[in-house]
Amino acid sequence: MIVRAALLLIVTLLLSACGKEPLYQEEGFVFGTRVEVSVYSEDETHARQAVATIMQEFQRLHELLHAWRPSVLSRLNTAFASGKAVAITPELEAMLRDAAQLSAQSGGLFNPAIGGLVKLWGFHSDEYKSVLPDAEPLAALVAAQPQMRQISFLSNTAVTTVSSSNRAVQLDLGGYAKGYALDRAALLLKQQGIHNALINIGGNVLALGTHGSRPWRVGIQHPRKPGPLATLELRDGEAIGTSGDYQRYFELDGSRYCHLIDPRSGQPVQGVQAVTVLTRGARAGVLSDATSKPLFIAGAGAWLAGAQKMQLSEALLIDAAGTVHLTAAMQKRLEFTDKGMVVKLAQ
Repeated sequence: MIVRAALLLIVTLLLSACGKEPLYQEEGFVFGTRVEVSVYSEDETHARQAVATIMQEFQRLHELLHAWRPSVLSRLNTAFASGKAVAITPELEAMLRDAAQLSAQSGGLFNPAIGGLVKLWGFHSDEYKSVLPDAEPLAALVAAQPQMRQISFLSNTAVTTVSSSNRAVQLDLGGYAKGYALDRAALLLKQQGIHNALINIGGNVLALGTHGSRPWRVGIQHPRKPGPLATLELRDGEAIGTSGDYQRYFELDGSRYCHLIDPRSGQPVQGVQAVTVLTRGARAGVLSDATSKPLFIAGAGAWLAGAQKMQLSEALLIDAAGTVHLTAAMQKRLEFTDKGMVVKLAQ
């Protein structure tokens, strides 16, 4: 029922279809999903050492930011719930400030402060039960309106402490961590002299350089069928991120409940199958991860306005009927493999 590795498979197939080439690939499992790093045209020993460094970094971030197992983030949430301040590292401070800024830009639809809601719906687990949460605690959390702007930072020359004015704030950086890890991996690879690579974390994909004489080509997972609905070429420094209702979900009485929660209602979003965004620049990874979520939550009626507000020129949304709505800039980048898809240009 849960298709966590679908996009990883698509990327792997697209690369392997190119035949034998000087390509080193390594896979792992972190952030609750499969990851893959592909390095083109490097000495294998050098590539292996560089990728090992990336995998270690992924594991470090996984242990740092885990939302429900013991981690720095879980200890931070415990402090928030008890009304206490806690010291944090400069790295975590930068992450939280960045996530808060992205939340504000999205009008609060990207909201890592609603970890309590995610937990109530049963998604703080490796296995999801087909059970609806109790209405009373759900309503109480929605009424509490936990938001990123309710986190306060107090800095001095020695350390920064953080606290929250709202004890309902519980951080879940699942919509940020994969993107942050992509950007970290790109930086570490460049520092080790590697400039042609593809990094894939459960469907969030970032490209460095080229795949030989051509750009890297990746697929966008079809939300209801095996394989891609379209492919595109990723240029140097570009990333794609997809949020879908097919990755973490359960079904009950004919309805699908996914892990993407609308903070306004406390309910899993329905009426959208998937959103994909294309980003670029120094923070391409973070942006590919964080900006697809608010577009998904905004839904078919408001996603385009949200994309324009966040300056996303290349984006698409697949609605409940399977219709692809996309921007003109995104349409120019795609080659549809599923010729039966209904495609509508967003106006």
